[in-house]
Amino acid sequence: MPDPRTTNPHAQATGTVYTVLAATGFAAVSILTAKALATGLTLATILAWRYLLSALLLSLWVLAHTYVPIPRRTILGFVVVGGFGQALVVYLALSALRFIPAATLAFLFYTYPLWVTIGQVLRGAERVDRRQLAALTLSLAGIVTMVGGIGVDGTDWRGVALALGAALLYGAYIPILRTLQADHPVAPSSALAKLGAATAFLVGSIVSHSFSWRLSGEAWLTISALAVGSTVLPSVFFVLGLVRLGATRTAIVSTVEPFLTALLAAILLAQPLTGRTLLGGALIATAMLLLQLRGTAEA
Repeated sequence: MPDPRTTNPHAQATGTVYTVLAATGFAAVSILTAKALATGLTLATILAWRYLLSALLLSLWVLAHTYVPIPRRTILGFVVVGGFGQALVVYLALSALRFIPAATLAFLFYTYPLWVTIGQVLRGAERVDRRQLAALTLSLAGIVTMVGGIGVDGTDWRGVALALGAALLYGAYIPILRTLQADHPVAPSSALAKLGAATAFLVGSIVSHSFSWRLSGEAWLTISALAVGSTVLPSVFFVLGLVRLGATRTAIVSTVEPFLTALLAAILLAQPLTGRTLLGGALIATAMLLLQLRGTAEA
């Protein structure tokens, strides 16, 4: 029996808003990370501090409020799956950039809604109708329109494998996170996931001798913006959207992220918005509208 929260029109509308807010925060990651790299920090240091600050902020919030305790076994799940799983997705995606251009990575990584849908159908966890399939097709077409396809000549297939690995892993991560979340409070579960990711990145950066304790004022400001605006808030919004929309709809709505990245770059960095970007964004917006109309029709 489907979760009432994923079929209620109001819940779907609210979930869509939360997911778009999450995508807006995540869309700023590349811009803020590039700004942090410009201060001379290594990527490993940026990731470690980003998640350490995120875990600290969420933990302080949880300590200041009263929540229903999460069972120990589930706590371990959030730390290992939510945290280390998230860290592995980021690691695979960033590793792919050593072999393929960012546009190719974006094209391959944003196939993850397809893998989410296939996985959910095979598991019998969700029913996917023609309207959802049309929305999925439109969202993927929007991604292709914005970032282009993948050329075969001269492509380093190591990068392709890493990018697809990140997409497949994220495609599995979203439904697992939805199952783990169940009715647990969002703030404590998000804090546990960030603690797991912070541990993974901190250990990795120390082992690779690339961690730095010395940060300039500009670096602290940028990493703080990354932690709050592109990690803590969007992570909480993402889970709030996920429990209302389900894995498939959340994945489809999340494909708006590349368009929002281009929009933020136009606003903050004065980069031009191309016709392809606008057309791709329109296709994804149409996909989101299709999903919303489905909820209205079911009311």
